Amino acid sequence: MGYTKEDIKRIAEEQNVRFIRLQFTDLLGTIKNVEIPVSQLDKALDNKMMFDGSSIEGYVRIEESDMYLYPDLDTWVVFPWVSQDRVARLICDVYMPDGTPFAGDPRGILKRVLKEAEEMGFSAMNVGPEPEFFLFKTDDRGEPTTELNDQGGYFDLAPMDLGENCRREIVLTLEEMGFEIEASHHEVAPGQHEIDFKYADAVRAADQIQTFKLVVKTIARQHGLHATFMPKPLFGVNGSGMHCHQSLFQDGKNVFYDENDKLGLSATARQYMAGILRHARAMAAITNPTINSYKRLVPGYEAPSYVAWSASNRSPMIRIPASRGLSTRIEVRNPDPAANPYLALAVMLKAGLSGIRNKMQLPAPVDRNIYIMSQEELADAGIQSLPVDLKEALDELLRDEVICDALGDHALAHFYELKEIEWDMYRTQVHQWERDQYLTLY
Repeated sequence: MGYTKEDIKRIAEEQNVRFIRLQFTDLLGTIKNVEIPVSQLDKALDNKMMFDGSSIEGYVRIEESDMYLYPDLDTWVVFPWVSQDRVARLICDVYMPDGTPFAGDPRGILKRVLKEAEEMGFSAMNVGPEPEFFLFKTDDRGEPTTELNDQGGYFDLAPMDLGENCRREIVLTLEEMGFEIEASHHEVAPGQHEIDFKYADAVRAADQIQTFKLVVKTIARQHGLHATFMPKPLFGVNGSGMHCHQSLFQDGKNVFYDENDKLGLSATARQYMAGILRHARAMAAITNPTINSYKRLVPGYEAPSYVAWSASNRSPMIRIPASRGLSTRIEVRNPDPAANPYLALAVMLKAGLSGIRNKMQLPAPVDRNIYIMSQEELADAGIQSLPVDLKEALDELLRDEVICDALGDHALAHFYELKEIEWDMYRTQVHQWERDQYLTLY
């Protein structure tokens, strides 16, 4: 967009903006914001708004808590759903009092890895995300239930797809906020939806994912529905993924494309893929960061559970979509929408760059259905599984120097600690399934 400070102040006045949300993201991917009255806008635009970092998950201790929010002017947008006392937002980078970027800011972590890509000659990482979500009914108190609002299936239309009106309003709202929507449709499971938006550079794409989640939840609430990006809210149906289409560019040229290759893939693309496959098991802690994430990564529900690639098969972790030329890209299919998008893109890029830097050899494609292969066939083909639970993923993360380096010491230590607590709470909890199985049997 290229907004200046003067543009922002003018629009705020013209549109009667009364409050501005200075937005940032914590380590777990949750949107946080400091809301200020418009009278404080000048101070915010001069990077002088301070907040207490010790109150944010995974940030800092109380004795080092003062931090500053530096707004990215290009992220200015006025929320369309508030008509009076209008609210706008700016996405911010987090800085220390001495003017250095905060090491635990997820947006800053992604920018740091992008700088590494730039030093290797790549001017941009383009990302097209596909976040899926479920719409559930709410009860009389507005609390979410697990009752679906439709019985639709893939690409169904009304009357089967009762979420269509809500989804249409989400699309219109996103377009009003500057999104270029490419497709919107009902997904495979009842109550499940997908809205695809045009690819963007990595930081903008991660910003858009966060904005998208906010819009989806807000508009769903207005329809008396609860939108959830939980990876597997229901047993026995497909979970929600966030496939990430990605490519690297150099001076406006897609370096993943090679017209002389039979698949149209350059050596760079193959090395990048090899890096992602090599580090896939460690990345899972970031791309699939919850206990629930691993309930989705099981055979039989179209989610990848094996570390492999193919140009003609949707069961492996990486698929090569058919488009070529500028649109040549790889589709990494295991991330889910519970992932912190800044961290997920940072670790995928770091793994891919490691593949390029070390000229890694890409294994042969797997063009048959992996789900029906025996353990022996999987072993013969050298196909590994993704971790089966969060604990295994966290163990893999700590063993992988490349992915640890992508996060940096601060974020790694805090992320690991938070997830270790989450795993321990889950491990020691007695679940309903156990009572159903054992209470009368023993």
